[in-house]
Amino acid sequence: QVQLVESGGGLVQPGGSLRLSCAASGSIVSINAMGWYRQAPGKQRELVAVIASGYSTNYPDSVKGRFTISRINGKNTVYLQMNNLKSDDTTVYYCNADVLTRGRALYIPYWGQGTQVTVSS
Repeated sequence: QVQLVESGGGLVQPGGSLRLSCAASGSIVSINAMGWYRQAPGKQRELVAVIASGYSTNYPDSVKGRFTISRINGKNTVYLQMNNLKSDDTTVYYCNADVLTRGRALYIPYWGQGTQVTVSS
């Protein structure tokens, strides 16, 4: 099995910064894309940032220029640097990874438990 453990959420004032971390562990052979999503109550989960194993990235317009995703392949870890945070960024953030595990032939998506980010004065 695979576990994704997130950390780094919390309370920050508008205009502030936070850095989220997510570490994957378990019977991992390799990880393809890693990403961050967020989901507000009553809304669909939305993509925040994604990074391929080759380090290409993609962001929606809502966070482009403010958020930066990065990863360390050797540590199965992905980060999300969030700058100039706004109240609209308040919600739960989830880590995602497409993982190939021992004994399988396909990459399977795994999710972290979520970490709360609150932007408020």
